[in-house]
Amino acid sequence: MLRLALVSFIFLAALPALAGAQKEEALSLSVATAMQRSISDRTEPRLVFTNPGDGKAWLAEMSTRLQKKIPDDFMREKLLTAIHYEATRAGLDPQLVLGLIQVESGFRKYAISSVGARGLMQVMPFWQRSIGNNEHNLFDMYTNLRFGCTILRHYLDIERGDLYRALGRYNGSLGKPEYPNLVLGAWKNQWNWQTNPAHIQAVSYVSK
Repeated sequence: MLRLALVSFIFLAALPALAGAQKEEALSLSVATAMQRSISDRTEPRLVFTNPGDGKAWLAEMSTRLQKKIPDDFMREKLLTAIHYEATRAGLDPQLVLGLIQVESGFRKYAISSVGARGLMQVMPFWQRSIGNNEHNLFDMYTNLRFGCTILRHYLDIERGDLYRALGRYNGSLGKPEYPNLVLGAWKNQWNWQTNPAHIQAVSYVSK
């Protein structure tokens, strides 16, 4: 059984994933400190809605869409809850993050790209060194989502809210249209992550 699990891990990790040539950058002390503070938050993920019933409706709808990718009900709802929490606390649309994960890794937890990006949101290992520590496992679902959402928020701040350019930075392909178009397409069209019941209103920010 252990051998089979190891073989499965190696197979899944070897599958290609989409990630560009993102480069390590020098961070100012204030930016690095803020990102480190975000990464170190150990609050247990939860759905962040003003109305708990709205949260259940969102989870049910997103779970239905993700069922083919992740058949196990428990793991699917656990992932969606974590995505909603980490995206919301970073000031991101959770459905945008779902679209990004769809493009980056196809929801494969152990995905590794040709340039070494890891996990669901394809986080480059240099981020572990610059804002994290050696104990951070980028294949861990919670850790990967926390890093990925923090990094995308950082790029959005750099680009003053320009999502198209922020996505280009995230992928390491700033100035090229292919990657932002893929993510925006997955968000709004192909997987239509953007659509959810009109009455559902999520809290847009979670205080740290």
